[in-house]
Amino acid sequence: MIAAVIRKDALKRRYTNPENPYQLALLFCLEKANEFLRFHDDRGECHVVCESRSPREKPGRGKEDLELEVEFRRIVAGQHFLQSSGVAMPDFEINFVSKQANSAGLQLADLIARPIGLRILRPTQPNRAFEIIQRKIWRGPENNSMWYGLKVFP
Repeated sequence: MIAAVIRKDALKRRYTNPENPYQLALLFCLEKANEFLRFHDDRGECHVVCESRSPREKPGRGKEDLELEVEFRRIVAGQHFLQSSGVAMPDFEINFVSKQANSAGLQLADLIARPIGLRILRPTQPNRAFEIIQRKIWRGPENNSMWYGLKVFP
């Protein structure tokens, strides 16, 4: 598993014009996912499934979805100004799914996101779910700490 937590409060305090937190998380996760796939020598197509953020529109057609797709295309082309490597990631494709689709993958992402967020926001609070989840976080090619696959920003 690869995850990113964007501390919106700290982002607003630190930057005059902060980047969109959803787009930052997408960038961080795509970079690590690309590294993971290269490490495992996987060159197949990888579908990134995003929950549609435009409930009144067809998935992928609302304003927020279109903005995220533009950012996605910029990242996979290696053209995002924050990308450290500037390397293109042509194997990724984005798909938007409505919450009403009841996707098992999106449900799993929701179940994982809350314990991760709670671990970051309240690190001293007991969090049994995170204890299980943290063993699944990618630790990098040299089996580093869980923080290799879990980006917290800023």
